Amino acid sequence: MKTDIYEHFKPEERPFVDRAWEWVVNAGDYHEVKLSDFLDPRQCYILESLANRHPDTVIRLDGGYEGAERRRALIAPDYRDLSEEPMGMKVLDITSGDQKFLALQHGDYLGAILGLGLKRDKIGDIHVREDGCHVVVAEEIAPFLQLNLHQVHRVSVFTEVLNLSELRTMEKELEPLELTVASLRLDGIVSDVFRLSRSKVLIPIKAGRCRVNWRTEEDPSTPLKAGDVIALQGFGRFKVLEAGGLTKKGRHRVKIGKFV
Repeated sequence: MKTDIYEHFKPEERPFVDRAWEWVVNAGDYHEVKLSDFLDPRQCYILESLANRHPDTVIRLDGGYEGAERRRALIAPDYRDLSEEPMGMKVLDITSGDQKFLALQHGDYLGAILGLGLKRDKIGDIHVREDGCHVVVAEEIAPFLQLNLHQVHRVSVFTEVLNLSELRTMEKELEPLELTVASLRLDGIVSDVFRLSRSKVLIPIKAGRCRVNWRTEEDPSTPLKAGDVIALQGFGRFKVLEAGGLTKKGRHRVKIGKFV
């Protein structure tokens, strides 16, 4: 059974597949209930696929609001109604009286939180607003963050733990970019978006530091299509908004949205 499951996923995803399959089996066969940490969209997809293979298991995915990217999963035997079950999430409200605070970005907040020794798995989506930042966090780490998070990128901050009902979300801002490229290959588009030479892009891609739709992609020639989300470690993320139409010289017109 395990070999059959592995066929559908990449070798580096096996540790998570093993863990997720154990949750599914324990729920369906032994009536256990498991609340996971925050999962990225790829992990959510893997868990859903595995849960569909077990007739006696149900799952609920929730990131605190409609459209959340990172979500916690509740895995349970199929006779449980999960709609009212607590998902163990709080909102960390971060504010400051410092003018420099306005220039802080998503990466600054995430870096400050992880700098306290916490794992990324305990942090959900981060919503940066003009007057502060709301971070969805696992309930069990909320008191620790309130006590210990005093600085974000050298700016003094105040924190307060709120209930999910007080979460104020922000649409992810995308900076538009229009390119014409020789082909829709991953390495070509990544090098144009981040203004790096092709050779500089090949190194991180082949080293497994590039993700396409939250899945590690080491093949530079992989073709991209509209809807794909690409992340290059250390450089940022972008989404292919449109990939169609040829110029007179046969080059591809591509519309990109860079996450800011």
